[in-house]
Amino acid sequence: MGSRTASEPTPSATADAGGGKIVMGAAGAAVTVATMLTNALAYLVPVLGAHRLDPADLGALATVLALGAIAAVPGFGLQIAVAVHRARSGPTRTGRLALLTAAVSAAVTVVAAPVLTVLLRLPVALTLLLAATTFATVLAGRWLGELQGDQRFLRLSAAMTVLAVGRYGGLVVGLALGGDAVTALALTAVTGLLVLPLLVRLAAGGRPAPTAGPGQRDLRPGDVMTACAATLATLTISYADLILARQLLPAAGSGAYAVGAVLTKGALWGPQVVTLLVLPRLARGDRRARALGLAVILACGSVLVAAAAFGGELAFRLAGGADYLHLAGEAPLFVATGALYAVVFMLVNDRVASGVRFPAAPLWAATVGLAGAALLVAPRTVEGVLGCALTTAALTAAVMTWLALRPRR
Repeated sequence: MGSRTASEPTPSATADAGGGKIVMGAAGAAVTVATMLTNALAYLVPVLGAHRLDPADLGALATVLALGAIAAVPGFGLQIAVAVHRARSGPTRTGRLALLTAAVSAAVTVVAAPVLTVLLRLPVALTLLLAATTFATVLAGRWLGELQGDQRFLRLSAAMTVLAVGRYGGLVVGLALGGDAVTALALTAVTGLLVLPLLVRLAAGGRPAPTAGPGQRDLRPGDVMTACAATLATLTISYADLILARQLLPAAGSGAYAVGAVLTKGALWGPQVVTLLVLPRLARGDRRARALGLAVILACGSVLVAAAAFGGELAFRLAGGADYLHLAGEAPLFVATGALYAVVFMLVNDRVASGVRFPAAPLWAATVGLAGAALLVAPRTVEGVLGCALTTAALTAAVMTWLALRPRR
């Protein structure tokens, strides 16, 4: 069977995409529900840990989970790279590169285990188990990327749910049954590996076998590295203000900023389902999809900012409690920062999909600028750091929009 051209949607892609409707309909709803379930399970783990573990075990588990989030970056990069390549070129061979990416990620974790054990005072068993969970999480990016690139969003939502259960289910069960941190993470390593065959079956779904048509090339390591660098840049810039607040503010101020950052992250990650859905069309140069995706993200951001302006006290009461109600007036600014970064993330994915060299360069430059302004200019207050973060988000969104709209050579 010959390969599809980049502009030919498959019948199942059309069906799963809701007949070309990018963000509305069953596909968008299913992916949104899967995303919410993933976030709910991720939130349940520290809540259970706080009730079931002693402080030492809780601190160790929280640290390992943070390291796991960093170690999972290659998985997100792999998913983006596979999705973009598949949307452009159709099914091609990605198994060997995906396996290599997962193996290298796990190997780096194993090599770093002795250092992490000493510096972070972690049990060596936890750092070694982290390598196993990292391997499974990163490798899963291959099948998620195939489903995303083919626009099989209903199957993608099922795969996201399966992966969430594999990634967090063992932790939830282990903690609920009274196990310690090592036992819970060991169960998650097992469940993470067990769900991989289910992802294979979901991705199989009647797709044509990988082919090598005229002018078609397989996915290259450089494609994955570019997507990984872009993913890392988005995480770095979105957490930079929180890290700076920890360094520059007194303990009370740092804690208050952390509560406000919950609102920022909500406004940031809430609309990300839009970016996930439009990415395959961005890879095909669909400007209408980009415009529609940006319009939806901007609309979501505007609604959230307005809600924060009218319900700032409620937002801070839910995020941190009555002790932080004095920051209610800043709620719209925290939310606006996240909403602007949601625009930035959409546009950096557009640059990755378009094959731009160094797509995340503006984000790295913005991160340096944010750090310089916070360290050298801004007042050492919550409002000072927040002002730097909001200004950086606005300028970065403006630059990324200009880069997206300017005529390309």
